[in-house]
Amino acid sequence: MSGAPIILVPGFWLGAWAWDEVAAALRAEGHDVTALTLPGLESADADRSTITLSDHVDAICDAVKAAGQPVVLALHSATGFSGYVASDRIPEQIAAMVYVDSAPGKPPLDAGFDAVEKPLNWEEVAAEENLDGLTEEQLETFRRRAVPVPGGVLRETIAMTNDARLDLPSTVICTGYTSQEYQDAVKEGYAWLAGLSEIRDITWVDLPTSHWPMWSRPQELAKIIGDVANAHGSEP
Repeated sequence: MSGAPIILVPGFWLGAWAWDEVAAALRAEGHDVTALTLPGLESADADRSTITLSDHVDAICDAVKAAGQPVVLALHSATGFSGYVASDRIPEQIAAMVYVDSAPGKPPLDAGFDAVEKPLNWEEVAAEENLDGLTEEQLETFRRRAVPVPGGVLRETIAMTNDARLDLPSTVICTGYTSQEYQDAVKEGYAWLAGLSEIRDITWVDLPTSHWPMWSRPQELAKIIGDVANAHGSEP
């Protein structure tokens, strides 16, 4: 058996670089790994004015199709929205989903968001998110390299119609909150957790650390993702 290819999608304000340590650990174990930088997140100078959530979904779908066999699609934070829509588009090309301090979200993220882009507001993020285990150097790198998110990514509503997505094996890696806190919060009706009430095959994993475990616990995160890929591999 060879492990399924792995697609790593970073959350808000981040590019493929955010996964560097995890990707290196996975490749050292022989995994086929692709980390994405989504449209508009290439650089601070990129034109984000016309980019929508559909563009992010398309980019994820293109990466999945390029792998040539069913993949493990690992999504961090807010890309639980675009990744879940991708699983609705091409479920037959996904072997398993992994949500990294994330969940299958149902768009829109924020229908009332009316700005061209959403830059990183560090004070707001620091007040809301778990920073456990992150070094000052890591936090400074994050602030320095953060790129605004296109406003259209937050605003767009996309309907999902393919029930095949509901049966994809899904691993939810809970870092900033416990798995029990996740399950309790589903009942509150948050859009970013909405898919958890409808998908049918969930494995909960607790990995207590920051909201950015690719930095605070990269080896452990790589091991969990690698185990999923090995469990859903194919005959060579």
